This record gives sequence, structure tokens and C-alpha cells, in this order.
Amino acid sequence: MQETAWAKINLALHVRGRRGDGYHDIETLFAFVDRGDSLVAEIADADRLTISGEFAAELGAGADNLVLRTLSLLRDRYGSARVPTLAIGLTKSLPVAAGLGGGSADAAAMARLVRQHFLPEIGDATLAHLVSPLGADIAACVASETCFGVGTGAELHRVPELALDGTQVLLVNPRSPVATGPVFAAWSGIDRGPLFTGADLRAQLLAARNDLQRPAIAQCPAIADILTELGGLGPWLARMSGSGATCFALFDVAAERDAAAAHLARARPEWWTMAGVLR
Repeated sequence: MQETAWAKINLALHVRGRRGDGYHDIETLFAFVDRGDSLVAEIADADRLTISGEFAAELGAGADNLVLRTLSLLRDRYGSARVPTLAIGLTKSLPVAAGLGGGSADAAAMARLVRQHFLPEIGDATLAHLVSPLGADIAACVASETCFGVGTGAELHRVPELALDGTQVLLVNPRSPVATGPVFAAWSGIDRGPLFTGADLRAQLLAARNDLQRPAIAQCPAIADILTELGGLGPWLARMSGSGATCFALFDVAAERDAAAAHLARARPEWWTMAGVLR
């Protein structure tokens, strides 16, 4: 059994206010890259998780890992007769604490794997509702399709008029983890307005922003270096994703994206990069 945990990016992220429960009200446009972490699983006598890959050392494989928590949640809901114990292998190709929804994407991939093989009657909406308590981004990661998220990001709306699938994308991370909580805590508290108020959504995307970019740069100045480098390589959009530190650049043609990736490999070999297309 196999599944891919597609990398999540926030094409824009507007923070509208602080909530009484410690979360924030946001408006964000989620998009997903055609690459990410990967899961394999087989029925076993007990649940166990083995992690490999470039960023394996940064994750624990205990019961608190979101992959195992997702499996336990679905088994508690549907019973062990339907959801058996599994030996799972996670190949961690995405950096951790990077604004790419890595843990959420892994959890969603685990949910899809269980659904495909043991709970085929469950639709995306039901599956997203079941696993969303584990993290605000997980609901969007279940379908892994471009969508508009509001509230904490778990209330989702389709945006079929924004045809971004096939867009060339380059991800860049300085290999410096950035914790989400402190970045949100450092948000200025100023509501700078809604996301997507006009008819031309691509133009609105260009005019949009990531309200967490400034506080994230304060914690990880390398983000500013990445955005400066990317801005000089010809993308039509370059922005930080989520709470950082990963930044993305969107290009119209693959040759431009690949030239940018090759330049960064020479000029900044210490940075992590991943090239792909939006799903």
C-alpha cells in the first residue's frame, strides 16, 4: 500500500484577527505540489512506524507522530475489524517546521491510504472532518487540491475559476526550522484586509500577501535572502509559504524554473530546493 504526502504551500495568507481559543482567523489560498513525502504500509501484528529520508532525524516515530495518531483515530472510529494494525514506512523528503504542511500532509496521506484500502465508502469531506481535529491544515491536505481556507484554515471552499494546476513551482528552504506558534504570536495584530476581493483572481493573488512573512523573517533572516534571490530569477510570483521558512516561486514555463533551480544549486548549495508543478 502506497500514498504520497503532497507538499502544501500557501499562495497567500491573510491574518484577520486573534481568537479567544488561542488560534487566529485567517484567509488563505492552499495549493499543492506534485511532490512530497511518501508512505508505504503493510498489515502487521502491531502498529509501527519507520522513518527514512533526508529529514528523518528531525522526527520521532512514537505514538505522538501524526501518521500513527491518524491511524489510531480512524481505528477508534471504525473498529479494528476494519482498520488493521500496520507497519508503516515514511520517507521524509520535505523539511520539518517549514511551512509546507509536512506533518499535516503525512497525516492526510495516512488517512487516504486507510480509506483506499479499508474504508472506500468514505468521501473526502467526511475524511477531512474526521482528521481535522489533529491539525488545522490536515483538512485541506486530504484532497490536496487548490482551495480557499478560512477560519483556522479548516473551513474550505473550492476555487475552480483559479486554474493553477500545471503551474511550474520551485520551493526553497534555508534548512532552518521555524516554529509556527511564535510566528503567529508575533503577528502585528493589524487586519490589513481580505483575500480576493476582485474578479481577476490572478491579479488579486499578485496583490495579496503573507501576513506572517515579517515576523518569520525576524526569527529566520535567511527568508529575506531567499526571497531576494528568487525575485531576481524571473518568477511571476515569489512569496513565503505558511509560517516559513520555505519560500516558493511560480514560473510560466519549466525551462525558467529549471534555470532558477540550477542557479541556486550553484550560488546557494546549502539551501534545500524542490522543483515541481502545482496539482
